[in-house]
Amino acid sequence: MDQFTLNLLFVGASFALYIGIAIWARAGSTSEFYAAGRGVHPVTNGMATAADWMSAASFISMAGLIAFTGYDNSSFLMGWTGGYVLLALLLAPYLRKFGKFTVSEFIGDRFYSPTARLVAVICLIVASTTYVIGQMTGVGVAFGRFLEVDNTTGLLIGACVVFAYAVFGGMKGVTYTQVAQYIVLILAYTIPAIFISLQLTGNPIPALGLFGDHAASGEPLLAKLDQIVTELGFNEYTAHHADTLNMVLFTLSLMIGTAGLPHVIMRFFTVPKVADARWSAGWALVFIALLYLTAPAVGAMARLNITELMWPEGTSGQAVSVEQIESDPAYDWMATWQTTGLLGWEDKNGDGRIQYYNDGNAEMQAKAAEAGWEGNELTNFNRDILVLANPEIANLPGWVIGLVAAGGLAAALSTAAGLLLAISSAVSHDLVKGQFNPNISEKGELLSARIAMAVAIVVASYLGLNPPGFAAQTVALAFGLAAASIFPALMMGIFTKVNNKGAVAGMLAGLIVTLVYIFLHKGWFFIPDTNSFTDADPLLGTIKSTSFGAVGAMINFAVAFIVSKSSDPIPQEIDDLVESVRVPKGAGAAAADH
Repeated sequence: MDQFTLNLLFVGASFALYIGIAIWARAGSTSEFYAAGRGVHPVTNGMATAADWMSAASFISMAGLIAFTGYDNSSFLMGWTGGYVLLALLLAPYLRKFGKFTVSEFIGDRFYSPTARLVAVICLIVASTTYVIGQMTGVGVAFGRFLEVDNTTGLLIGACVVFAYAVFGGMKGVTYTQVAQYIVLILAYTIPAIFISLQLTGNPIPALGLFGDHAASGEPLLAKLDQIVTELGFNEYTAHHADTLNMVLFTLSLMIGTAGLPHVIMRFFTVPKVADARWSAGWALVFIALLYLTAPAVGAMARLNITELMWPEGTSGQAVSVEQIESDPAYDWMATWQTTGLLGWEDKNGDGRIQYYNDGNAEMQAKAAEAGWEGNELTNFNRDILVLANPEIANLPGWVIGLVAAGGLAAALSTAAGLLLAISSAVSHDLVKGQFNPNISEKGELLSARIAMAVAIVVASYLGLNPPGFAAQTVALAFGLAAASIFPALMMGIFTKVNNKGAVAGMLAGLIVTLVYIFLHKGWFFIPDTNSFTDADPLLGTIKSTSFGAVGAMINFAVAFIVSKSSDPIPQEIDDLVESVRVPKGAGAAAADH
């Protein structure tokens, strides 16, 4: 059976499963559409949360960024995992105890202000829309390769699939679909990693193989990787090269952005009890760890495989020849990925070989001049293709490649559905019902939610065709926006007595300052010769746009406290509400007894 047919079988079977589950679990009420009827078991919810969380950025893009940068991009792992700890300890149980459907509804009620609710909706839509761009980008990459169509067609096919199961299923359908998607994506991620770890190190556990010996040379795997990439003029893989302050702020932005993402928080509204919210977060961490402990090994081993394919005789020999790329089955993956436009090469000096090296390195420039090279001839290697291409690069069986195709799509679609659900819930429940038509019927609200999701899918697809970077980079911007706007409002709503004016001023300040910084740093104000994906010089020290969310959060907190202190205190009933949410019933009496 040829590879294209295998891909169709795996992808088609998984899609049939998702749509079948969505039909079986179709939402029939607003409670089921927004919160799955609050009847989801903590283990089930933990698995669904893990699928919701492990997006195209985690599955498709993260290992690629680690592979081509090395140690410095471990901040993605630290930030995203640490954020779940914050969410489990500081937010999830309290928000579930409050008993609302959406994050915006909590902010509106806690800060006793329709304006606060409206601002929260704006923040939610901006962050979620930015996030969903990365997911739709990943959908296009995966579909484009495995269905052998262009990136645009792949993205549009994925949008239709999301529409089929998310618009009708709501949170109830999405929850049980995400359980199936988690199983598919974790198998698709770990099985190839086990194969490749066995090939390179003889160890079936990738996380341990990463620190083992390279089977062919007998050297430690990471030492071998360091040697081969530095000989080509790239930075040492295991060394720290980035600005430390920027790395710390970036990690912090990812952490608090994670704890402030509305589509993740919404998952904790679906469980029966407050204690279940904590258990759900704990189970989610367990399920997430299975992939996140494997990702560093996937990145390192893939980088080693790619480099050795481009220099089959070692870096002291000659680069791969064009003839070998065209005739050797080991290089078939290059031709198939070239058709997507995400991989490209060019024999610039006409020597019949494809030299792959860092042409920005002074030492390599001198060596290239001596050898007659005219620049890096691997002209395009999109980081988002690495995990999807990894089984082909390692020459794994066809069924593994088909499984990875289904897994990559499961990761992107599961998170896209969660984000679109958060957007549609904000529009239908917080805007239509909360602001414009409080007396709308349940049937009308459910219809408005489905229409809002359909519109969100169209907008997300359009933006996904023109993403502002790789999937993980786009997602990092979304985390910064959530960190600067939503997370501080939630924290102050639970643990402080900040009033409505302070909350509104803080959210607006954090969102606007962060958006302006991102646009200036990215050059998106459409000024001639500046509108490109290449970052401009940072405006504040060395802080990049992807790291500015932590600074935006500090501004949010500062503005909120200053404005709150200079205006009226919160009403007594809101004071009592905050205490009741934060302190368990009977806690005061128990303390008095001791």
